[in-house]
Amino acid sequence: MPRYLLILCACALLARTALASDCPDWTTGHAAGEIQQLSQQIHVWDAAYRERDISLIADELYDQALSRLQRWQSCFPDTPPVQAYRPRAGKVAHPVPQTGLAKLADQSEVEHWITPRSGLWIQPKVDGVAVTLVYRDGALVQAISRGDGWQGEDWTEVVRSLPAVPSHWPRRRDLVLQGELYWRLAEHVQSRDGGNSARSTVAGLLQRKQLDDTQRAGIGLFVWDWTDGPPSMRDRLDVLTEAGLDTAHFTHPIDTAAQAIDWRRRWFNAPLPFATDGVVLRQNARPAPSRWQAEPPSWAAAWKYPPQRALAQVKAVRFQVGRTGRITPVLELEPTPLDDRIIRRVSAGSLQRWQTLDIAPGDLISIRLAGQTIPQIEQVVTRTTHRTAVAAPTQADYHALSCWSATAGCREQFVARLNWLGGKNGLDLQGVGSGTWECLIDNGQVRELLDWLELPETAVQECGVKIGLNLSAARQRSFKTWLRALSIPASGTARLPDNWKAFQAMRATDWQAQPGIGPIRARQLVEFTQQLHNTGLANRLSEAGIVGFGPVTRQSDMTTASAPDVARQ
Repeated sequence: MPRYLLILCACALLARTALASDCPDWTTGHAAGEIQQLSQQIHVWDAAYRERDISLIADELYDQALSRLQRWQSCFPDTPPVQAYRPRAGKVAHPVPQTGLAKLADQSEVEHWITPRSGLWIQPKVDGVAVTLVYRDGALVQAISRGDGWQGEDWTEVVRSLPAVPSHWPRRRDLVLQGELYWRLAEHVQSRDGGNSARSTVAGLLQRKQLDDTQRAGIGLFVWDWTDGPPSMRDRLDVLTEAGLDTAHFTHPIDTAAQAIDWRRRWFNAPLPFATDGVVLRQNARPAPSRWQAEPPSWAAAWKYPPQRALAQVKAVRFQVGRTGRITPVLELEPTPLDDRIIRRVSAGSLQRWQTLDIAPGDLISIRLAGQTIPQIEQVVTRTTHRTAVAAPTQADYHALSCWSATAGCREQFVARLNWLGGKNGLDLQGVGSGTWECLIDNGQVRELLDWLELPETAVQECGVKIGLNLSAARQRSFKTWLRALSIPASGTARLPDNWKAFQAMRATDWQAQPGIGPIRARQLVEFTQQLHNTGLANRLSEAGIVGFGPVTRQSDMTTASAPDVARQ
């Protein structure tokens, strides 16, 4: 179904549901630039979709962009009006206009639409390319692309070659069919597989003059309406079935919104031979074809599936420094609804990816959920006209051996070290988390990595946890557990010394003699050892009586470290 005729209802409905509905704090000049920028981008999408049947943006993002543009225009009525897109009509007139569909936003609107109507039917909203098929005396004489609904391009030659499209009707008669050319998919589950670029595949093939046998066989036809057919939907379906079309298999009578909800849920989760993006509700009774217009009618409406993507505006770019020195850009977003969740931030993954995407505050980006849980950035949709430079941390300043204390520029990595040290991968200090460490740092009680070891065992901190109660258990942790808590480079199944003196005696060549240790990892282990020595951390652990760091009274043993002890980093 053409998306762009869904916009009459889409804009108002999406505007009502958007969380970030307050007007932006912009000057009139700033607003004019942003409105013009977004409007021009929508024009580019419209031109590609209407004139070349190419979708440059997912329908759900397109709808949200239109909603956002409408909101901005209502917020700033004094900005210059933007020029509406004027579609290229094409060369061939549709004998009956393609109407498009209004869009219902939610269950309450579906119920409101259904309640006053009778003789209703439901179909899947097949995600393909709209086409009009004209038969004269039972023979296919014309296939016309959607175009502007009034006129389109002549696709007759290529459509005639498709096995799915009947070249002759079972009976000699004149008729006009409207439907969808789609890409065939095996056991396609929309909730699991998404669109799979199925529509773009068909659109691309239809632009070609010739198709091979595989390509022709891959294109299916779903007829959604017989414009000049019998008054009864049941009669229309019977004749379509007689012609070998499967419309009846995917067209079912309904009386209530509950039935519509059930079919929508079923088709969203059941295997189908095509991609879909919702359902279509149709009324049995409709006006004569001579009264149809290229605009959404009153006798049909679409109810699309929940958006799998969302258009989000970036408020700020923050940078998180992890325990190993990895810098992760995090985008602060306007509160954005997506799949019954509110997304307020999203990771850009890595500093390099953020730099490649070149995302700045004010940009509009598309996001989706990975594995239904983690929001991810897909792409930059439009860039703000008022871009401000974002200063990122220098990667060279942060690495596996940086930030062992709460000095300037080191707070995030230092807190990450403390979280690892006290967490399940380290000493497993019960009740001690990020908030505790932050509080202790702010109170001046922890400035170095091991300052907490010197807090009195009976002291109750203002941060709400008895750190001292954990000290006895922490002192009894094994030497290897302490090394892991201090972020020793992962060493797999290498045989590790069981005390600090023997550990410190290991050289790069000694490490490389161990299984699974190469030159780079050997160098990292030596540097880690030197770091603990040079910073005095090893001495502090010895003074605190930590197992393995005190004086050695016997020759050190070489023991095999189990994977859970060391290699879990």
